[in-house]
Amino acid sequence: MKCPFCQHPETQVVETRDVEDGSALRRRRRCAGCDRRFTTYERAELSLPAVVKKDGRRVEYQRAKLAASFGLALRKRPVGAEAIDAAIGRIEERMLQSGSRELDSAHIGEWVMDELKRLDDVAYVRFASVYRSFKDPAQFVQILEEMTRGGQPRRAGARKTKAKP
Repeated sequence: MKCPFCQHPETQVVETRDVEDGSALRRRRRCAGCDRRFTTYERAELSLPAVVKKDGRRVEYQRAKLAASFGLALRKRPVGAEAIDAAIGRIEERMLQSGSRELDSAHIGEWVMDELKRLDDVAYVRFASVYRSFKDPAQFVQILEEMTRGGQPRRAGARKTKAKP
């Protein structure tokens, strides 16, 4: 690794430690040229699947877009940044565990809804109304009724089926 101060090509690792959360290694290095010390971090580079949009386009996954969606749904709601980051982390973990090179945006949207339901019911309804394209107030009433009964809300447009005797 080149020294960031003098660009000398030889540096020596003086000390290696785990970062507190175990997600990276912290290395203290010493330059063989100018004898200055600096710190580097080593993290695993994980490749998340590409996202397949409703129109068939394939785009690179962007954490910032997911964070923006959470931000809109949770605007002015009492949910901390750590909880949001943890929810996004769980979604990314699911993406990695899928083993797929591509994921439909619909899968990711459902995972977002799962996480929002855990975080805040109002944010869940906000996101669901946009994500599922609610067309009338009856769809809001329906999802709220199902939430108060403790059931999992049905997808917009899904029909109720009566149980057969």
